[in-house]
Amino acid sequence: MSHGVYRFVTAREIPGDFDACWDPVGVDVSGLDPVLLDFSNKRAAQKAKYGGELFPSSSWAATGTVFLDFFQIDKATGDPKGIVAIDLQEVSL
Repeated sequence: MSHGVYRFVTAREIPGDFDACWDPVGVDVSGLDPVLLDFSNKRAAQKAKYGGELFPSSSWAATGTVFLDFFQIDKATGDPKGIVAIDLQEVSL
């Protein structure tokens, strides 16, 4: 799937934030909010503006895997976990 936003789902009733990754293929980054490309200070600007963090899906996480794969592993257990994919080309307003 391309041009999507991928989010993992938590069982918490009221999560404190969210983590997501987006497919950069075909994206004109000049049209993005610059905050989405600011990873400084533990992504503080993203958290302040959007309430969570958004990563390019093909960028590398500290674990040595791309974020799309990183978000599919439970960090506490190492078990696989599901994510939600939203194809933004299919979403109409």
